[in-house]
Amino acid sequence: MENLAQMRREHKTIALLFHATGTGKTVTAVSDAKAFGKRTLFLVHRHELVDQAVNAFHRIWPEVTVGRYEGSIHDTRTYVVCATIQSLVQNLEAFDPHDFGYLVIDECHHGTAETYRKVMSYFQPEFTLGLTATPERADGEDLLEVFQNIAHKLDLKTAVELDTLVPVRCIRIKTNIDMRDVRISGFKYNTQDLESTIRVPERNQLLVDTYCEYVKGKPTVVFCASVHHAEEIAERFRASGVDAACVSGSTKASERKRILADYEAGRIPVLCACDLLNEGWDSPHTQVLFMARPTMSKTIYMQQLGRGMRKSPGKEFLMVFDFVDNANLFNMPYSMHRMLGISEYTAGGLVLGTKHGIQFDQDMFRQGKKPEVLVDYPVHMTGFETIDLFNWQDKAKDMISQIAFTQMVNVQSETIERYIREGKIIPDMEVPVSEHRSFKFFEKATVQRYAKEFGWTIITRENMKAIFLQMAETMTMSYSYKPVFLLAFINNMDETGSARLEDVARDFAQFYETRRANGLQVEKKACIFTRGGYTQRDVERLILSMPFKRFEDMHVMHHAKQLGTLQFYKQLMKQLTPEDLENVKAWCHKGIERYFCE
Repeated sequence: MENLAQMRREHKTIALLFHATGTGKTVTAVSDAKAFGKRTLFLVHRHELVDQAVNAFHRIWPEVTVGRYEGSIHDTRTYVVCATIQSLVQNLEAFDPHDFGYLVIDECHHGTAETYRKVMSYFQPEFTLGLTATPERADGEDLLEVFQNIAHKLDLKTAVELDTLVPVRCIRIKTNIDMRDVRISGFKYNTQDLESTIRVPERNQLLVDTYCEYVKGKPTVVFCASVHHAEEIAERFRASGVDAACVSGSTKASERKRILADYEAGRIPVLCACDLLNEGWDSPHTQVLFMARPTMSKTIYMQQLGRGMRKSPGKEFLMVFDFVDNANLFNMPYSMHRMLGISEYTAGGLVLGTKHGIQFDQDMFRQGKKPEVLVDYPVHMTGFETIDLFNWQDKAKDMISQIAFTQMVNVQSETIERYIREGKIIPDMEVPVSEHRSFKFFEKATVQRYAKEFGWTIITRENMKAIFLQMAETMTMSYSYKPVFLLAFINNMDETGSARLEDVARDFAQFYETRRANGLQVEKKACIFTRGGYTQRDVERLILSMPFKRFEDMHVMHHAKQLGTLQFYKQLMKQLTPEDLENVKAWCHKGIERYFCE
């Protein structure tokens, strides 16, 4: 709270609060909004989080009116509005940009998505606060590019050290499931491959047998890969005499509420869940987590872990069961030991706790003694097992992907692809995705070496504008598309450098139809405009596959699919003056004239 107040005294207008799940992010944000005293918008991405925020405001700031903006409920006049991003982004005109003095973005690791960017660029609050327990994003976007300042940081290890969250113990259960052929896309498993691999009766029964052997009767959440996976596991628990329920996004809200209430009251001992409970659900009552959903996302794993780490009377620790399938080095899922970088494992040992507690625990195991808290657990292994902690995602974070390589140099992606194919460019790390595909990564020095070898210019923030302007002035063309596209884009973009794809496509097509109407050559080569009979969608596909792709490769523009817009990158837009844009338009006209006269 003091850090946030100090930031405002220093005239900072945006900040990030990075606190582990269960350490009071919502309470801090609501308390700070109350201290600031201005009208507040609290933005979330799930309906359940609206309930949580509304309850927190009622409890902490009862003097003000609190409303909702979600689904069919559209409160616009209350002093505090708790809204879902989905409802708000479609109805921004319901509010004035200056309606709120304080903006809170909950679970702001979603905040670099285009929908959030649109909301953040629309409103003009005096202060914006982002909340997250998981600041790392799988798509590589840096939250600090958006939120700029860290107001306070309380990570998982520190929170446990401070006795804010419970310690964590771990038992690894090995399966005979072979995941080595499960394909990956980016940092995610192929959903179909994953489901077909782990949704087998033997693995499901292993979960039930593990529960019955180790933790029968203890409140347990089983994280599953899909709705069907969760339903199958819950059914298998019930068939074995254990009352279990399944909750997912497809569960009716009233039914979901009843199931969660029954679980908290102890009437249901086992809860089988997929994604729905990753965020916005608190259960201090939970003593055991089954990590039955293999994931390559550190964010998802940490979110799931956070569900059970809150303190509760009589709860000495959280027990995590990692179900370890056979995987190769490049599609290895996260586990407690991989996430925390712990290379030695003993069954039931502390993986999160105070330094003294972990040392004492390890000493007990080395003496062949079982810690007293594990009396109820039939763990017998006292030897340490070594775990391979190789994590290509961690290594790749500091490397340059093939896509990023393309965006760093003034050459087309097809050229780099061909050079890799011909062996002229050799990646520093290659991650197999399937039999015929792989991700390729390069060290920064490697990119610089190849750029020098082939005479390419490295694109930086400093020279981005000069390279773009030079390309606009001297562009080479096999079709007339690039200058026509640039004209259509600039003529339709707003002050932020964003234009709707449908508007650009309309003007793009109109250029060729005007030439046809005036008896001029429509295009020098056969295309949809010379053939006719095309649709708006055909024009949009053409733009995205040809002229736009060149500018995207140069890291000049990007396509915000969710919003249906094309946008100049902010770094470039900040540098372009009105005079620059007029020059670009003039060069485009000259380029078109040159193309058709040759």
